[in-house]
Amino acid sequence: MTGTESAVLLERHEGWAEIVLNRPDRRNAIDGALADGLLEALAAVQADATLRAVVLRGAGGAFCSGLDLKAFGATPQLAWVPGFGVHWRSVHVALASLRPVLLVALERFAINGGAALVLAGDLAVCGEGAFLQIAEIRLGMAAPNNLAWLRLRHPESVAARLALTGDKVGAAELLALGVVNEVVADDAVLSRCRARAAEIASFPAAGVAAIKPALRAAWMGTSPEAWFASFAAAPGATLPPRT
Repeated sequence: MTGTESAVLLERHEGWAEIVLNRPDRRNAIDGALADGLLEALAAVQADATLRAVVLRGAGGAFCSGLDLKAFGATPQLAWVPGFGVHWRSVHVALASLRPVLLVALERFAINGGAALVLAGDLAVCGEGAFLQIAEIRLGMAAPNNLAWLRLRHPESVAARLALTGDKVGAAELLALGVVNEVVADDAVLSRCRARAAEIASFPAAGVAAIKPALRAAWMGTSPEAWFASFAAAPGATLPPRT
């Protein structure tokens, strides 16, 4: 995938790759083209057995501002909007199925849909001035993908802190909650993520191939498709067990 006009870029290195959300003029907001590009990049990474790690970052020094409300509210309605929920869920299924280790570079902010992408990371490096916000409750919206990742990775107390307040939660608290793994200077986020990815890329491929899927299978206890579909169901639906 090449070209500065692409909504998502894929950059390959020795043993690892970098996926870039490439809509800096819209603060890397999520629209149909970004969803398409992210699915394409994830499929390419999954198909490359030489890759042990992937860095997910945003262009322009920020991660992701969530859904592109301007695009969703366009008149006439854009063709991709009606089916977007199902399409975006497929992105999260692909993230949950990803074989390489996923590292997220949280620069400046990760809001709503962007927050869910951070939560999808196996490891996350956060800038000391960055924040994460799951604000759907303030908008009267559901947050199925955020909740799916929170249930998979964190106790209910952490999920409640993030999802029931809608607060902007800063780097120090994110580290204390276990939502991110490291906090570094704002200008060091990418270099730290890349260094960690290169380190993991130096490990024997067999170890990554054995450990990452085993972790996911043990904690999820069902298929990624079933996991995310359950959270997209109507309120009161039976959720998959957390084993």
